[in-house]
Amino acid sequence: MGNHVYYARYLELREVARGEFFRSLGTSFLYWQEQGTIFPVVECHLRYKLPARYDEVLKIEVWPMLAERARLNFGYRILNKSDMIVMEAETHHVCTGLDEKPKRLPEELREKLGRVE
Repeated sequence: MGNHVYYARYLELREVARGEFFRSLGTSFLYWQEQGTIFPVVECHLRYKLPARYDEVLKIEVWPMLAERARLNFGYRILNKSDMIVMEAETHHVCTGLDEKPKRLPEELREKLGRVE
Protein backbone atom coordinates (compact mmCIF):
# COMPACT_ATOMS: atom_id res chain seq x y z
CA MET A 1 0.00 0.00 0.00
CA GLY A 2 1.18 3.52 -0.69
CA ASN A 3 3.28 2.65 -3.78
CA HIS A 4 6.42 2.05 -1.78
CA VAL A 5 8.59 -0.99 -1.11
CA TYR A 6 7.63 -2.88 2.05
CA TYR A 7 10.31 -2.27 4.69
CA ALA A 8 11.19 -5.96 5.22
CA ARG A 9 12.02 -6.40 1.49
CA TYR A 10 15.20 -4.39 2.09
CA LEU A 11 16.56 -7.37 4.07
CA GLU A 12 16.16 -9.58 1.01
CA LEU A 13 17.71 -6.96 -1.28
CA ARG A 14 20.78 -6.75 0.96
CA GLU A 15 21.10 -10.56 1.01
CA VAL A 16 21.10 -10.69 -2.79
CA ALA A 17 23.61 -7.82 -2.99
CA ARG A 18 25.91 -9.53 -0.49
CA GLY A 19 25.79 -12.71 -2.60
CA GLU A 20 26.75 -10.68 -5.67
CA PHE A 21 29.57 -9.07 -3.72
CA PHE A 22 30.98 -12.53 -2.93
CA ARG A 23 30.67 -13.46 -6.62
CA SER A 24 32.63 -10.32 -7.53
CA LEU A 25 35.45 -11.70 -5.36
CA GLY A 26 35.45 -14.84 -7.51
CA THR A 27 33.65 -17.07 -5.02
CA SER A 28 30.07 -17.62 -3.89
CA PHE A 29 28.24 -18.49 -0.71
CA LEU A 30 27.93 -22.03 -2.06
CA TYR A 31 31.70 -22.22 -2.56
CA TRP A 32 32.32 -21.33 1.09
CA GLN A 33 29.65 -23.74 2.27
CA GLU A 34 31.33 -26.51 0.25
CA GLN A 35 34.56 -25.56 2.05
CA GLY A 36 32.74 -26.02 5.38
CA THR A 37 32.26 -22.32 6.18
CA ILE A 38 29.10 -20.23 6.62
CA PHE A 39 28.51 -16.65 7.73
CA PRO A 40 25.28 -16.34 9.75
CA VAL A 41 24.00 -12.85 10.53
CA VAL A 42 24.15 -12.11 14.25
CA GLU A 43 23.15 -8.45 14.13
CA CYS A 44 21.52 -6.10 11.64
CA HIS A 45 20.98 -2.33 11.64
CA LEU A 46 18.86 -0.44 9.10
CA ARG A 47 18.23 3.27 8.67
CA TYR A 48 15.45 4.19 6.28
CA LYS A 49 15.97 7.59 4.66
CA LEU A 50 13.49 7.72 1.75
CA PRO A 51 10.85 5.38 0.38
CA ALA A 52 11.63 3.37 -2.73
CA ARG A 53 8.75 3.13 -5.19
CA TYR A 54 7.50 0.08 -7.07
CA ASP A 55 9.36 -0.47 -10.36
CA GLU A 56 12.00 2.05 -9.35
CA VAL A 57 15.54 1.12 -10.36
CA LEU A 58 17.77 1.00 -7.29
CA LYS A 59 21.53 0.78 -6.88
CA ILE A 60 22.89 -1.25 -3.95
CA GLU A 61 26.40 -0.67 -2.66
CA VAL A 62 28.09 -3.28 -0.42
CA TRP A 63 31.49 -3.09 1.24
CA PRO A 64 33.34 -4.98 3.99
CA MET A 65 33.63 -2.97 7.20
CA LEU A 66 35.46 -5.50 9.36
CA ALA A 67 37.15 -8.82 8.66
CA GLU A 68 39.07 -10.12 11.64
CA ARG A 69 39.23 -13.34 13.60
CA ALA A 70 35.71 -14.80 13.26
CA ARG A 71 33.91 -11.52 12.50
CA LEU A 72 32.81 -10.23 9.13
CA ASN A 73 30.76 -7.03 8.94
CA PHE A 74 29.31 -5.32 5.87
CA GLY A 75 28.00 -1.84 5.15
CA TYR A 76 25.24 -1.16 2.62
CA ARG A 77 23.67 1.77 0.91
CA ILE A 78 20.64 1.66 -1.37
CA LEU A 79 20.29 4.62 -3.73
CA ASN A 80 17.48 5.68 -6.03
CA LYS A 81 17.92 6.82 -9.65
CA SER A 82 18.79 10.33 -8.43
CA ASP A 83 21.54 8.85 -6.24
CA MET A 84 19.62 9.83 -3.12
CA ILE A 85 20.07 7.47 -0.19
CA VAL A 86 17.00 5.30 0.38
CA MET A 87 18.51 3.13 3.10
CA GLU A 88 21.78 2.59 4.96
CA ALA A 89 22.54 -0.62 6.80
CA GLU A 90 25.10 -2.86 8.46
CA THR A 91 25.16 -6.59 9.03
CA HIS A 92 27.43 -8.35 11.48
CA HIS A 93 28.32 -11.97 10.77
CA VAL A 94 30.21 -14.66 12.57
CA CYS A 95 32.28 -17.14 10.59
CA THR A 96 31.37 -20.69 11.57
CA GLY A 97 31.76 -24.23 10.42
CA LEU A 98 28.74 -26.19 9.28
CA ASP A 99 28.41 -27.22 12.93
CA GLU A 100 27.74 -23.50 13.66
CA LYS A 101 30.75 -23.24 15.97
CA PRO A 102 32.80 -20.05 15.46
CA LYS A 103 36.07 -20.31 13.57
CA ARG A 104 38.60 -17.95 12.03
CA LEU A 105 37.86 -16.41 8.64
CA PRO A 106 39.52 -18.46 5.91
CA GLU A 107 42.84 -16.96 4.82
CA GLU A 108 41.71 -17.10 1.18
CA LEU A 109 38.72 -14.88 1.99
CA ARG A 110 40.76 -12.44 4.09
CA GLU A 111 43.16 -12.03 1.15
CA LYS A 112 40.30 -11.40 -1.28
CA LEU A 113 38.70 -8.87 1.07
CA GLY A 114 42.05 -7.15 1.54
CA ARG A 115 42.13 -6.38 -2.19
CA VAL A 116 38.70 -4.70 -2.11
CA GLU A 117 38.67 -0.93 -1.75
